[in-house]
Amino acid sequence: MGLFTSARKRTLGAIAALPIAALVLAGCSSEPEAGDESFGELNVQFSWIKNAEFAGEYLADANGYYTEAGFDSVNFIAGPTATAAVVLSGEALVGLSDAVAVTPVILEEEAPLKIIGATYQKNPFTILSLKDGGNIETAQDLIGKRIGVQAGGNETLFDALLQANGIDADQVTKVPVEYDPSPLVNGEVDGFLAYVTNESITVSNLGYDTTNLLFADNGLPFVAEAFVVTEESIETNREALKAFLYATVKGWNDAIDDPEEGARLAVDVYGADLGLDIEKEIQQSVSQNELLVLTEETEANGLLTISEALQAQSIDTLATAGYTITANQLFDMSLLAEVYEENPELLD
Repeated sequence: MGLFTSARKRTLGAIAALPIAALVLAGCSSEPEAGDESFGELNVQFSWIKNAEFAGEYLADANGYYTEAGFDSVNFIAGPTATAAVVLSGEALVGLSDAVAVTPVILEEEAPLKIIGATYQKNPFTILSLKDGGNIETAQDLIGKRIGVQAGGNETLFDALLQANGIDADQVTKVPVEYDPSPLVNGEVDGFLAYVTNESITVSNLGYDTTNLLFADNGLPFVAEAFVVTEESIETNREALKAFLYATVKGWNDAIDDPEEGARLAVDVYGADLGLDIEKEIQQSVSQNELLVLTEETEANGLLTISEALQAQSIDTLATAGYTITANQLFDMSLLAEVYEENPELLD
């Protein structure tokens, strides 16, 4: 992929070929029942490669929080993959995904899944453009432009962005692209569907002044890097899930206090075989904290929380994308509420 080795290869709504029912029967959790002395091995399926995106999880592991919470060992499984399928198979207790990716699996495959928290209060999707090029500052600036959009779920998301802003599809030229933003730099497109914490930083580091049109600020707010679990785990492994949430909150508190250490762990330890650039990872670590993780609501209610208002916004976004689901079908915030009630020091 040349200069753009960090470009994100992720589309929304990836579903494994096996039927969901088969996956549910195929795997069972190795975690002991709640109340046992140990929760055994913790397997967490990441949504992406082991870069700074998961700084909080790295710090929770490195600082011993998962061990203190009752897990014997921790295994972070790199993505990208069909997170829902991995969780349903029992290969991971928790998987990271987002509301738009999980919802069609629940609706179309009747998958017994729930979101129990989210690191990113704002989704990171953006239309990236060059200031001396397309310079797309508002949704209306999309009109008449050539926009690079990846096939699959990202097309659905882009179409929803147009619909949310009253723009007809024929007013924009959609150009098929991969995940390398070279077409933007080369002038083949005026805008490029990207992550504000990934490709946007990559292009800026090449010396270009960039403009970002964040989906979350333009009619499509929804949570991302959300923790996806099975309903069975909520019923039978509730204490293990609460232990995971407790330790992860502590890790993300550390990641916010010291974003450089989270980036260092990504480069030197967890993603050591990826050849990550430390300066870029620090930039990502800082920007995700400021843009996506910390909000007035998380400062008031705690990290990873999804307020009723944000749940409602996510549900509205899903409706715009063509998915009708209720908050009760998608979210279960009772575990995290118990964690904060039992450990109020986490709010300090």
